[in-house]
Amino acid sequence: MRAHAAAILRELGYSVLEAADGRSALLMLKSEPGVRLLFTDIGLPEGLNGRQLADEAQRRRPELQVLYTTAYARNAIVHQGRLDPGVELITKPFTYAALASKVHAMFERGDSTG
Repeated sequence: MRAHAAAILRELGYSVLEAADGRSALLMLKSEPGVRLLFTDIGLPEGLNGRQLADEAQRRRPELQVLYTTAYARNAIVHQGRLDPGVELITKPFTYAALASKVHAMFERGDSTG
């Protein structure tokens, strides 16, 4: 799924960095200050889940936007059928059009606030 999402985003013209797990993603964020969006699955291998990754990434870089994905309705960001405030989510499987629309909308909002 990571390769599929990365291919879609590249085709849309975005620069994409891929990390195999949360710790690798944090190292990339440290060395790549231009990253504006973190797109993460809730379920990640090697210790950190997607919510923990996002929390730490935003602690280090508060301006960083986060888009979560999951195939499961019940997880660390959905409570009683509702997303936590400020959380962006796209459920798997997602379409090319859905991912394009979601990312575009997030960048539009981010550009208008800063």
